[in-house]
Amino acid sequence: MTTPQQDMNPLQRLIQNRLRDRGWSYGAVARRGGLPRSTVYTLATTRNLVRPPRPATIDALAKGLDVPVSVVRSAAAESTGLHYYDEAPAGQQGSGDRERDLLIASIDELSPDDRRHVAALVESLRNRASSSLARHSIGQLAGTPSCSASSS
Repeated sequence: MTTPQQDMNPLQRLIQNRLRDRGWSYGAVARRGGLPRSTVYTLATTRNLVRPPRPATIDALAKGLDVPVSVVRSAAAESTGLHYYDEAPAGQQGSGDRERDLLIASIDELSPDDRRHVAALVESLRNRASSSLARHSIGQLAGTPSCSASSS
């Protein structure tokens, strides 16, 4: 048997937990963040979000809930099936690479068939890169210059 908390999406859980922990109402959160009460209520009670709230709504909700924007952004994205990565993985600098960020953010929007195509493309590109690296390394081991004949 599932509990009401388990039936909620991450954004609902975040809002409901803050309301309970702070003793706030939807109206109080709305006033603190400068949002309509109906917006806070809708986000707190809608189980299946079709798309994340607008960035301005996320910012205002974070202010109203008194939590970092990244917490609300992540919960909102996850509630729609997306995964938002606010920080680079441990040991890596933030990429600042819009194409990388787009790929990560949109992978869950692809159909399973399209994901397989993207995965095959990525694997072929990685294989091409690793075979080029292997040719270069073998050339160095043999004491000869790298003889990469790749024309790409």
